[in-house]
Amino acid sequence: MKDYYRILGVAKTASEDDIKKAYRKLAHQYHPDKAGGDETKFKEINEAYQVLSDGAKRAQYDRFGTAEPGAGFGGFGGAQWNGANVNWGGMGFDPSQFGDMGDFGDIFETIFEGMGGRPRKKTYEKGSDLEVREEITLEEAFRGVVKTLRFRTFAACAKCGGKGAEPGSGFEKCAICDGQGQVREQRRTFFGAFSQVQVCAKCHGSGEVPQRPCAACKGAGRIEADREAKIEILPGIEDGQLIKVQGMGEAGERGTAAGDLYVRVRVKPHAMFVRRGVDLIVARELPLIDAMLGRTISVPSISGGTIPVEIPAHFNLKDLLRVPHEGMPRFGSSRIGAPASHRGDLLVNFIVKAPKRPGAKAKKLLEELEKEL
Repeated sequence: MKDYYRILGVAKTASEDDIKKAYRKLAHQYHPDKAGGDETKFKEINEAYQVLSDGAKRAQYDRFGTAEPGAGFGGFGGAQWNGANVNWGGMGFDPSQFGDMGDFGDIFETIFEGMGGRPRKKTYEKGSDLEVREEITLEEAFRGVVKTLRFRTFAACAKCGGKGAEPGSGFEKCAICDGQGQVREQRRTFFGAFSQVQVCAKCHGSGEVPQRPCAACKGAGRIEADREAKIEILPGIEDGQLIKVQGMGEAGERGTAAGDLYVRVRVKPHAMFVRRGVDLIVARELPLIDAMLGRTISVPSISGGTIPVEIPAHFNLKDLLRVPHEGMPRFGSSRIGAPASHRGDLLVNFIVKAPKRPGAKAKKLLEELEKEL
């Protein structure tokens, strides 16, 4: 029994992303067209990925040690096939005599192709998507900002233009699949023998290989390089939000499409403001005398400077005082010149500051004030 987890170098609890990353790395390392490549090892890696990247096949493999549905079959007394109990007694045959049951999805797809159904297209896998993090300040999240990101990934080979062939040379038909991009393998099942179509491991479905592989990229059409990408971060963006930049991910092999770049934005904690959705909360010390006299006070603003605020009569200082339209912009609706109604509110948390112990004169005035209240 092949240990597909060991082949890909991942744990049995590995996520889909972990499996995909491990496959990408190993497939690139052992690709037959690369120096030091190993076609046998490459096929083994591809086989492991085909099973572990498919939820149903992986569950079957984890349960029975093989991804083939036939692993659940028993003898004449009974069998398990795709979760259904099947009684084979009296049917006159034992499914185990047919050996490998095969992948029924691929088998039936092959049958339908022969009956005029939609044929498989030649495929060549595009580059992987990438995710990077970019940290910004709360002020940048308020105003919006343009950032230049620098990261290392696979980029199209400059020497061959991403084609994988030495300049001046071309491509020739793949000898393994005879230019079809696919190979057929015979499968024996209890229905009989069927041909199963698989993507050619040599040309990866393109049907052709370089006559002379590019010396710079070893025929892959891409090399590791530093890249730059400018992204516009719109006002109001929230912490953890993703920005997609199409086509700026890992370059595909031999001129195929590049993956996408995903930028996860992190907004730094602020020393003064706490964000709650589109609202901002700010703490403000308030001398008791200012509250009693109803004085106008100033509170800081995220846009810079301060805002004059009047405390309403009978306002409970334990509550948050709401200052309309002085919070964060609403993402996607706030550009330069957008109306103030597109912003959240500023919530002021008052911290009442008691006066020092009053002297005799001040105490007398307070006692007289108490009589009037």
